Amino acid sequence: MLIFLFFNIHYLSFGQDDTLKLNNGDVIVGDLKSMEKGVLIIEPTYSDADFKIKWNDIVEVIALKRYLITLSDGQRINGTFRSEGKGKILIDNEDGEDLTVNQSDVVNIKSVDSGFLSRLYANIDFGFSLTKANNQRQLNSNLRMGYVADRWSTEVYYNSLLTTQDNVTDIQRNDAGLGFIYFLPRDWNLGANLIFLSNTEQSLELRTTGKVGVGNYVIRTNSSYWNISAGVAFNKETFSSVFNPDDGTTTQAPGRNSMEAFIGTELNLYDIGDLNLLTNVIVYPTIVSASNVKSGRVRTDFRFDAVYDDIFIEDFYIRAGFTLNYDNRPVEAGKEVDYIFTTGFGWKW
Repeated sequence: MLIFLFFNIHYLSFGQDDTLKLNNGDVIVGDLKSMEKGVLIIEPTYSDADFKIKWNDIVEVIALKRYLITLSDGQRINGTFRSEGKGKILIDNEDGEDLTVNQSDVVNIKSVDSGFLSRLYANIDFGFSLTKANNQRQLNSNLRMGYVADRWSTEVYYNSLLTTQDNVTDIQRNDAGLGFIYFLPRDWNLGANLIFLSNTEQSLELRTTGKVGVGNYVIRTNSSYWNISAGVAFNKETFSSVFNPDDGTTTQAPGRNSMEAFIGTELNLYDIGDLNLLTNVIVYPTIVSASNVKSGRVRTDFRFDAVYDDIFIEDFYIRAGFTLNYDNRPVEAGKEVDYIFTTGFGWKW
């Protein structure tokens, strides 16, 4: 009863301000912006700086603006919410019946009162290394931007690596993509992707891959998520010209068109302090291939990222990443495996 009166007094006093009570007894009044990966962000009324608070450290909450709330079972609800007893959250669903859920079942909160910009997210980082002995220079960059709507999300990314060294041919690798996800009930989703890759190690001038498939979040909590997906992919590949110094001729492998199946899995662990670990593996067995490709072709894409958030300055981070591409039927001038290890310093929004 006292807690109820306390929060109603704050409601009357602060109007549209949101209110949190922490497990140590502290009370914070301000503008609740979001909650993801188990961390809630609020801007207090007395400060322009955002506070970051672990979701499980909050014992009482009143949120008065409109939010997009995602639950561990995949439900996505628009409305306001407040605490309703110990460890319970009452969601005022503007599109249907109100419901009460466990606080631990709320895995994402996004303020949508601010319009278009409130649904955007982005991160960018750069890395550079120099070796004096052979004058080797390496520059890598990573950019990712996305938009989250009520029932769908889209994302675009671009990654680049360039290595130059005296008396050695430059090494380049570029990959980019555009993805779309439509969220279904019970943590299912439909996805479509357009992916571009070029790298000198596999003599790959450009691989364009279109994918459509279905996925499911087997696990989605405030400490991790695990997603599995499967579907079909369509490939169009062109290859780099190769110069033969023995006879001075230049040859180029013919292009390939193929249809593949794919199965993938992604695991993200983020309840490790400020450390975030992401692992993604996708396997592409060929279903129908060009006549110049032997049967039994299988490709594999692997990615691992470790990100340490809020290093030195809020919203800045350090990233270390490893990416591997495997093809058991490369062109004659290419290699089966191409992999890179990169580090960078970046900013997210």
